[in-house]
Amino acid sequence: MLTGNSFAFDWEVSLMEWLQSHLGSGTISVLSFLSAFGEELVLVLILGFIFWGYDKKLGKAIGLNVLMGLVWNPMLKNVAVRRRPYFDHEGIKILRLVDKSADAYDISAQGFSFPSGHSTNAVTLYGSLAAKKKSKALLGAAVALPLLVGFSRVVVGAHYPTDVLAGWALGLLSMAVVALLRRFIKNDYAFYGVLILTALPGLFYCKSADYFTALGLLLGFIAGSVLEEKKVRFENTGSIVRCILRALGGAALFFGLNTLLKLPFSKEFLDNGSLAALLVRGARYGVIAFIEFGVYPILFRYTGRLGKK
Repeated sequence: MLTGNSFAFDWEVSLMEWLQSHLGSGTISVLSFLSAFGEELVLVLILGFIFWGYDKKLGKAIGLNVLMGLVWNPMLKNVAVRRRPYFDHEGIKILRLVDKSADAYDISAQGFSFPSGHSTNAVTLYGSLAAKKKSKALLGAAVALPLLVGFSRVVVGAHYPTDVLAGWALGLLSMAVVALLRRFIKNDYAFYGVLILTALPGLFYCKSADYFTALGLLLGFIAGSVLEEKKVRFENTGSIVRCILRALGGAALFFGLNTLLKLPFSKEFLDNGSLAALLVRGARYGVIAFIEFGVYPILFRYTGRLGKK
């Protein structure tokens, strides 16, 4: 059973206790909501809107940045194995769980604390979008949203401030590393291969569910993108309504497949944290991502309501 390490600066604990005791319930509720901008549903909707509707080339580039940050984050977490603040400090309450379906003190399900995954996700998603599109509005969002998401993670008791700082740094580093590799590796397959090789070492030591989720998503995304590029080749749409419909359909498919692929297994098995359960989790998310980015776009070619310019 995972236990983890307990370490924190005194000022971090004092700051978190002060924030939770002095901020009103309404303010905390708003900040808790802002955490969603670094979570799974929002990532799927925004990436889906871009990839399926607006600009699939841009969506692939941003998706790789996000997914590499998503993989490298738990690889670092499983080295630091820092326990979440509420595990060790009675004055800190957890107000927003990472996995709402699991026990709050199940480290395998809730993940380790350092660095903050939400903060990494926010930087890679909104930062990549601003870097690619170069608009003042997007640049403002790329600064404001990660700041708000990171602050919210401290307020809800899920992360120490140093977790958030490290999460922001990892997000920026992920973007820089992927861009550097893309610059020097022109062949797509070699580029994908190098990215995958950087992600695979986690198989030998990572014991938390977030790593296997991210690895599955990465492998499925790459395989699906290759299939789409070689065989599907759908067209983006100039209609905002159709972009939204495609994103909503993809989000519904994502959560529908996630539910469906759990059915052959008992909840006890899926939640037991064993290597077998974690590998099944990774395979599940790999299949989901492959269908989402490689198979789902086939509908756009043949369904006029969702599809053509």
